[in-house]
Amino acid sequence: MPTVVLLHGGGFVIGDLDTHDAMARAICHGTRSVVVSVDYRLAPEAKFPAAADDAIAAVRDVQARLGEYGGSDVLGVAGDSAGGNLSAVAAQHVPGIAAQLLVYPATDVLGEYASREENATGYFLDQPTLLYFISHYADEATDLASPRISPLHGELAGQPPAVVVTAELDPLRDEGVAYADALAAAGVEVHHTTYPGLIHGFFDMGPWSAACQRAIDETVERFGEILNRH
Repeated sequence: MPTVVLLHGGGFVIGDLDTHDAMARAICHGTRSVVVSVDYRLAPEAKFPAAADDAIAAVRDVQARLGEYGGSDVLGVAGDSAGGNLSAVAAQHVPGIAAQLLVYPATDVLGEYASREENATGYFLDQPTLLYFISHYADEATDLASPRISPLHGELAGQPPAVVVTAELDPLRDEGVAYADALAAAGVEVHHTTYPGLIHGFFDMGPWSAACQRAIDETVERFGEILNRH
């Protein structure tokens, strides 16, 4: 039985164990794994690199104590949005991870992407909210090209197999696609799907949308296949 460290989304500013309980349970049941959900520090009280440091430290700690969680020695990381960012960052810094699940991840703060303009308003996560989140997490001294905040700029060769999920109507869509493409170009096994007609946050919308629930089920199943082949 694998162990998965879950890093919640919320723009580095909001979110906690309760907001992502349903995601934790979906991964737990769908992959037959132990899920360890991390309550990392949030901005603006704890600015960059606090969340990244906490994510890396949490994954290392779980990895060092896998036997205490009742699972096997197979470790995965998973997260959505900002949590997808932190999962990618952790995967780049902690060797030995078997698989990573990145759900509509933020990967490149400085990049210019068409989806940020196409989906700037009207689809739950909008451009003003994105700017609000990053302005609270980073300050003027932050190097926004640092791989700890923009993992697209990190060393991608040798990364663990990745399931990358993006949503068509999401301002973060194109940077998620860019990350999947960059991983593949670096020789990493990547399973990427952009779900048509879905928006940022769809992992929380399964009870109200059959399309969202299908996407959740397919994503978790694919992640589980990678985790459980070890």
